[in-house]
Amino acid sequence: MPLTRWALVVLTTVLSLVLTAAGAAAGPRGGPLDGFTITHLPETVGPQASPSDFSYEWEDVVFTTRAWEQAKEGGGFQVVLQVLVMRGEGLTDLASVRSFLAHYHERDPDSWDLADFDRDDTSGLYGAAEAFWVPEKGVAVEVRDTSGLLGTDEMLAVARGITPGENPA
Repeated sequence: MPLTRWALVVLTTVLSLVLTAAGAAAGPRGGPLDGFTITHLPETVGPQASPSDFSYEWEDVVFTTRAWEQAKEGGGFQVVLQVLVMRGEGLTDLASVRSFLAHYHERDPDSWDLADFDRDDTSGLYGAAEAFWVPEKGVAVEVRDTSGLLGTDEMLAVARGITPGENPA
């Protein structure tokens, strides 16, 4: 086989591997999201769940969200999982994020039952449908099990599987 043909085979193989790896990292199993990487998704968020990314702003906080939806039996869709990265000057610590999220999710802050959880060296809070923490001043991350399909253990596993990634552009 001529040298040019070998070079073409090697180049094609390398390109194929690079594109496969890039597709998997950003595919339905997680990947980068606004400066973080989602490294764990439960089996519930399988090939039947379709991810969508979107951004919006509310009360001077910029949200970057990935939501996984799946079809419901009998029609319609439901959100299986959400991961939200929030950026805003008012998100200074866990107490300020708790207050902000109580307002955002229309929760009574006095009756919102939350417990502590740890993610590496960062403390967070979790409830029946959410887990959140402040990885750095001005940034908060929230994982939501809005349909109650995951359960607390899986929701916390997703939260603990979110790692710092590249800084957002």
